[in-house]
Order: sequence, then structure tokens, then C-alpha cells
Amino acid sequence: MSMLGISFLNSINAANNVLSPAEILDNLRAKVIEDLSQNKKSGASRDGMDISLAKINLNNKTLEWAGANNNLWVINTNGLTEIKADLQAVNYTENPIPFTNHQVQLNSEDKIYLFTDGFADQFGGPKGKKFMYKPFKELLLSIYDKLMEEQEDILKKHFQDWKGDLEQVDDVCIIGVRI
Repeated sequence: MSMLGISFLNSINAANNVLSPAEILDNLRAKVIEDLSQNKKSGASRDGMDISLAKINLNNKTLEWAGANNNLWVINTNGLTEIKADLQAVNYTENPIPFTNHQVQLNSEDKIYLFTDGFADQFGGPKGKKFMYKPFKELLLSIYDKLMEEQEDILKKHFQDWKGDLEQVDDVCIIGVRI
């Protein structure tokens, strides 16, 4: 599904590069539904994807963002601001709503984090439980002021230590952007 999504995103952006992130997700959903023949009557697979999509203008420090089940976090000295994603995947649904386009004014010290659910959903630790989002937030809050390369190393080590010998349950992608 990820490869198909990347292909669709490339074709959407090649056709029109002035779309907002929400419009891109709406177009992506339409392509997924059409190409996978998803509809109520067919009983076809409801394969889809969760996604977090950002468009950043570094000249005026503005962020446009839309998300399908994956939130966006902005961290600075004031703490963590969470921008909520729409609670729907990019796939067929009986009552789809257009994705919400969020606009955020950024500051020069902001760090933006987009991520999949793989880190928070990973089983591990002494009791073999999910890592969860609250500890994930706390971890990012404890390292956000470090160099991005250091953050990457810390996150990788923390994930591996948490997972231990257990199998990785999902893809893990964390994108951090320093403004």
C-alpha cells in the first residue's frame, strides 16, 4: 500500500503542485478508491493508509498540514502543541468528509514531528506492552533541543531497547524538522 500511495502522491503533485495538503489527501483517497475498486457493494478490501502531510514555507515560516489518523506535534520551549488529524484513513468510507487543512505560524525555534504509529504501537519493555503515545511525547520533549542527528540516534536506541527481542510490529517513521 505504501508503494501505491507514493506513486499516487507523485502523480497528484505532478498534475498540480499548488494543492493544499488536505486537497492532496482528498485526491489520494479518490485514487485509492478508484484503483482498488473500493465501494460498498463490492465488499472489496478496505485497504488504505494513515498519513501526515506537511507543506512548509521557510520564507514566511508557515506550515500547512493535513493528517489521516496521524497527528502533528510542534515542540519548542513552551512545550508540545498537538494538531489533531482527521479520524479517517485514506480509503473508502461510507460517509467521507474532506480532510482538514491546518495552517500554523511557526517560530524560528520550533521543531515539527510527523510520524507513523509504529513507535507508539511497538510491544516491549519489561511487561511486553505497547510503548504508547504519552511516553513517546515525553521522550521527544526530553530530546527536542538536541541536534537532529543526536535525536535520531537516541530514538533508534530507545526503540531497540524497548523492543528488545520482540518482533517489530509495524513500520516506524519519524520525521523531525528544525525551523
